[in-house]
Amino acid sequence: MHLEIVSPEAKLFSGEIESLTVPGVSGSFQVLNNHAPIVSTLTAGEVKIEGNIAIEKGQESLFKQEGSTTYFEIKSGALEMKNNKVILLTD
Repeated sequence: MHLEIVSPEAKLFSGEIESLTVPGVSGSFQVLNNHAPIVSTLTAGEVKIEGNIAIEKGQESLFKQEGSTTYFEIKSGALEMKNNKVILLTD
């Protein structure tokens, strides 16, 4: 599935991933390929991205990579999943 992470300042990431775990307002949840369409608000916490991804130059300090897992801290945000495309809007 395709993931885009967008902040008010810039697009932080765009690429193919295997799965995404986010801190939803009612608790953390995971999004996988072919997930049903969903829109959700997010709270402060850690976003976990599974898959071998390449972080764009200049954005390395925002992400922590451990093997094929990448972590990203957010203060709040929103997520939309539709047609195997996830858009994560965050502060």
